[in-house]
Amino acid sequence: MNFSSPRTGVLFQQAQSENQSPFEKLFEIFKELITHTSGDFEEAIDWLRELDKEYQLTDENYTIDDFIEDLLDKGLVVADIKPDGSERSMEITAKTEKLIREYALKQIFGKLRKSGLGNHNTQHQGIGDEISGELSGFQFGDPIENIVLTESIKNAQIHSGINDFQISEDDLVVEKNHHKSQMSTVLMIDISHSMILYGEDRITPAKKVAMALAEFITTRYPKDTLDVLVFGNDARPISIKELPYLQVGPYHTNTVAGLELAMDMLRRKRNTNKQIFMITDGKPSCLKMRDGSYYKNSAGLDRSIVRKCYVMARKAKKIKIPITTFMIASDPYLKQFVQEFTQANNGKAFYTGLNNLGQMIFEDYEKNRKKRFR
Repeated sequence: MNFSSPRTGVLFQQAQSENQSPFEKLFEIFKELITHTSGDFEEAIDWLRELDKEYQLTDENYTIDDFIEDLLDKGLVVADIKPDGSERSMEITAKTEKLIREYALKQIFGKLRKSGLGNHNTQHQGIGDEISGELSGFQFGDPIENIVLTESIKNAQIHSGINDFQISEDDLVVEKNHHKSQMSTVLMIDISHSMILYGEDRITPAKKVAMALAEFITTRYPKDTLDVLVFGNDARPISIKELPYLQVGPYHTNTVAGLELAMDMLRRKRNTNKQIFMITDGKPSCLKMRDGSYYKNSAGLDRSIVRKCYVMARKAKKIKIPITTFMIASDPYLKQFVQEFTQANNGKAFYTGLNNLGQMIFEDYEKNRKKRFR
């Protein structure tokens, strides 16, 4: 980490927040550092000690060692003592993983207006948990709890009179529910080597976006689903729990493998509303052959690889799965590839830097929900 970077200044400002205890100030910085180090506790603490030397984050009343002990006491990290008792190895806990996701959500989406958030319903009616305000006659299968007693009794009085009051099924009136639709999303993250090349860390923002999106969906749209996969030479699904630990490998970019896996994951979902978000910074440069070997070509755009990508885009379109590509690159020939890929799928493409990646994905997720559910 470059300790004179603008990001370091942001960390220092976080440490100076008012009305925070010494632990809380350090923990704000720690959550950022543990994300950058892919969950490596020792490396994150080394960075924290360096920042402490430069910015005097602690004093004699509360040290970095005190902070570590508080992390242990609060159940935010656990220590494994080596058999000889000479050293302990620290790891973050599920509690900390949850707090990191919340932190990412706050970082990325915190500045957006709350009025833009909320559940979006279809115009179709059915079993759900949001009342529509529309009344209709009772039909077999309608939830009993939706019967409107005042209207039902009024009908019975009209039909049978007050002296011989009887209520029948024909008198019953129910208030209809709007059917709450669901969205199934697969987020594809490129982990090829170029995601950390050229002096720019692109994988950390991608991780943060995935963590924030996961936290957003589980809190705002608990009936929606989010699956995450990573793709390099191959593609594999990862759990939300694994996101803080995600690292780039010495891989090429097998976009086809990622799309195949994403579509396979979505085929298993019963939801009718499905979409793929793909975060990538490079050109497709790898295919896995039938014999298990890899065909790789990093020199320009390989026509055979590109054609396979277009085939996958059209397959997704055929089964009504739109693909939104977030391209962290600006090379003209790559833009042309993404444009043609997007046309084949009838999807969307964004050419974005790292700073606004999260906001763009959030806004597109919300927009897609509104558009596809009406």
